[in-house]
Amino acid sequence: MSYLSRIQVPWSGDSDGLSGRDDNGEQPALYVTDDIDTARELRDIGQAVLIWLHEGNREQDFSEFLYAVENPIGLEPEYVDKVYRRLKGLPWDILETGCCLVRETTPEDVEDFYHIYSDPAITRYMENLYPEIEQEKQYIREYIEKVYTFYEFGVWTVVERASGTVIGRAGFAYREGYPDPELGFIIGVPWQRKGYAEEVCRAILKYGWETLGFQQVQAMVEPENIASLRLCEKLGFAEKEKAKVDGKRYVRLVCVASADSRD
Repeated sequence: MSYLSRIQVPWSGDSDGLSGRDDNGEQPALYVTDDIDTARELRDIGQAVLIWLHEGNREQDFSEFLYAVENPIGLEPEYVDKVYRRLKGLPWDILETGCCLVRETTPEDVEDFYHIYSDPAITRYMENLYPEIEQEKQYIREYIEKVYTFYEFGVWTVVERASGTVIGRAGFAYREGYPDPELGFIIGVPWQRKGYAEEVCRAILKYGWETLGFQQVQAMVEPENIASLRLCEKLGFAEKEKAKVDGKRYVRLVCVASADSRD
């Protein structure tokens, strides 16, 4: 006899318009099963499915399913919420600051990004977006699948809490040839000089130390980008070396986790 359990998802619904109901008007739920046929049936009708692995079903191949647990009893609400969101294509909320929400990026954010990147001050030190909006949306879809799903972190969207407006991007990425995660950030020109960049980056660094377990984070800043260099200094970064990547000159800065942040 197969195991099947339905766990109600603890949605808050504040940041992404979720009303506490799914597309069918029902309370959202994560289904847990230990049977491949049951799992496929549920998935095929659009349900979110978590696999329970145990000695009695080791011969079944569950490789087509993204999430599995060895003990389905007493799953943490935060874990249930994140699994449901990932399986249903909904963004994870990463953190909140006094003024901003940092959450995973969605294809719907792309039009706001084009507005932000249309100011020449942004692309002076930042790689531009794809020429076509649909190209950028497809890149975001692949990024969700290959980066967020694999690493559970990446570069996220920054939203102004008071207005609900997308105002920038910030987060971590890995640069080829360097072992340390790299902090990156961009705040649209209309929202600059309000302290948002420092507020968001401090919170993201704390998340990196406490949640992701990073010991050291780097930043790569072009020497002429004085504002970003000053912000990195405020955040606790120190210059490590000069570097050249793809023909561009950078100052490589490093921030090391303190003993308090590792506790």
